[in-house]
Amino acid sequence: MTARVYVSMKPTVLDPQGQTICSALNGMGHHEIASVRQGKYFEIGLAKGASREAAVRALDEVARDVLSNPVIEDYRVEILD
Repeated sequence: MTARVYVSMKPTVLDPQGQTICSALNGMGHHEIASVRQGKYFEIGLAKGASREAAVRALDEVARDVLSNPVIEDYRVEILD
């Protein structure tokens, strides 16, 4: 099994890196791009034989406690078969 964890800034938090990327893209002539929000992506391999339920619990804990800052970031966990 493989899991994907997506971490992004909460909508109420300013994203200066995303704003810089947007400005750079506009400067390159991509005026159709109005905004950019950047984030992090993690692909995690799960041990053979791990149960889906245990994996979901563990990944939620890891995403909340290690991969994201819950004060300013949201996360989403996806399990792939």
